[in-house]
Amino acid sequence: MTGLLDRDHATPADARAALAAAVHSQVAEGNLTVSRRLFAHAYDAAERDGDVDTMARAALGMGGLWVHEHRDTVASTVHLTRLRDAVARLDPASTLALRLRVRLAGEQDYHGGTHTAALAALDEARHSGDPVARAEALSLAHHCVLGPDHGALRASLADELVATSVRTGRRGDLLMGLLWRTVDLFLAGDPHAERRLVELRAQLATRDHLAVGFVVSAVEVMLAVRAGRFEEAGALAQRSAALGAEAGDIDATGWFGAQMVAVHWFEGRLGELLPMLNGLVHSPTLSAVDNSFFAALAVSAAYAGDRETAESALYRLRGRDWAELPRSSTWLLTMCGVTEAAYLLGDVDTAAQAYALLLPYAELPAMASLAIACFGSVHHMLGTAALTTGDRDRAVTHLRESVERNLALGHGPAARLSRERLTTLDKVPGARPVLVREGRRWRVTLGSREAVVAHSVGMLHLAVLLANPGSEIPASELAAGAEAFTGRGAAPPAAPRQAAQQVLDRAAVQQYRQRLARLDARLADLPDGDGRAGALRAERDWILAELGAATGLRGRTREFTDNAERARLAVGRAIRRAIGRVAEADAVIGEHLSTTVDTGARCAYRPL
Repeated sequence: MTGLLDRDHATPADARAALAAAVHSQVAEGNLTVSRRLFAHAYDAAERDGDVDTMARAALGMGGLWVHEHRDTVASTVHLTRLRDAVARLDPASTLALRLRVRLAGEQDYHGGTHTAALAALDEARHSGDPVARAEALSLAHHCVLGPDHGALRASLADELVATSVRTGRRGDLLMGLLWRTVDLFLAGDPHAERRLVELRAQLATRDHLAVGFVVSAVEVMLAVRAGRFEEAGALAQRSAALGAEAGDIDATGWFGAQMVAVHWFEGRLGELLPMLNGLVHSPTLSAVDNSFFAALAVSAAYAGDRETAESALYRLRGRDWAELPRSSTWLLTMCGVTEAAYLLGDVDTAAQAYALLLPYAELPAMASLAIACFGSVHHMLGTAALTTGDRDRAVTHLRESVERNLALGHGPAARLSRERLTTLDKVPGARPVLVREGRRWRVTLGSREAVVAHSVGMLHLAVLLANPGSEIPASELAAGAEAFTGRGAAPPAAPRQAAQQVLDRAAVQQYRQRLARLDARLADLPDGDGRAGALRAERDWILAELGAATGLRGRTREFTDNAERARLAVGRAIRRAIGRVAEADAVIGEHLSTTVDTGARCAYRPL
């Protein structure tokens, strides 16, 4: 077929052969790059020969598998003009004319953020009795209802497409039906979504399909982010973008950008993407109804301290009214950014409007496009908006629900983010924990929250610190006994000096060194980019630091110089263990203590 593309004067037979090859490349192989060239070649050759049927089929094929594949003004205008010219030359009652009208309806609706014409064209295709026209109409209509309002409709369209593929006999129709159904389940937060993804992977394993395979690879990036494997997600995103470019998918650039936003969002480094987002927000490769990058730009600028850019991005995005933004496949993601930017900027009015718009979708996850990025439960956005407007009770309700929903999604980073936002609710003047001992238990309260933990020396130390907010208390005094600090008026009794004692005994040092050897061996065996390497290196660095602090020149074990050093280590460990137990009982109280209690030679509780 390469020879056909190189010929200056193709014959009618060449045009028809190019058309057949183009259809196979597009439908069976999902190679949009090659099929696009073949369709263009077939169209030009047929136009010279006055072959209306071949021209019409080539114009139809140039639309691709998705809606809105032609993004720049010239290419889009040329494509739509060819479609309309072809329709005008055909018998209106023909199946080919119907398929052209289906494509035109899909393009019209997608650009306008509507779906009425696409669904009307679908009804016409159903009544025609032609399975190919019906399959194409189902897939295009599905693409026009990717907003959050149409979950049930999408599911029925996808199921119908799978059933229709039996009649068309085209593997591409089956793959598209399975893909849409898989995407629908992810967008709905269905716990069985990954089952369908496994089924789709199995189909692709028998024979590849570049376009569908690209979407699957992008979904796998999303799943890596959900699992907190950020380094792996970055590598997968690069490979997915390369696959998208190979397939000829116009969304390759935008999807990679959205995935980088997700990774940096959950790593707390979104401000670093400000230069990239400043350029990407104006990229002609983005969909006509994709406003999400304006929202991402606003959040990134707010994190970077660029308030003017953040506010400008929000105002440009809002237009006349937030309610006028099209409910596209990126609408929830857009509103996710809007609420976060409003929170960072203290924009109460925007937060209030965002809350009202998002409330009907509280039970959904905030996902981008075809489930290629997930920002967690919409309850997190609602809680953030309520926090911005000062509605503490609603904020707590939504954020607690968000933690549970994100855990159900398997989205650990989003769950942690919601827990951290819950913690900010207690970071207000006067919000301090209270510890009360009840026999062998301690009751810890912080505002309306409560945790009960077993008695320990560390809890005793915490009680002393919290009873003396802002005061630095030597660890040696805490070790001497909490009773010495009652009222903090009298000097504590002097602690008797003790004989020097080793920080680590020989057995402990040997165990550390053996563990180091095992870690080095595991790191050497891991391939480049393996997400497990970060945790292993962190453990290795910690062990090296411990050995460095515990050993002196020539590896000889250090000894405590006096009781203060021994107390510093013992008290610090006891307090950290106690805070850990509190966190197990209540993550918010535990987070508050971990961020307000200092340990070391001098310990302190520093209220926020």
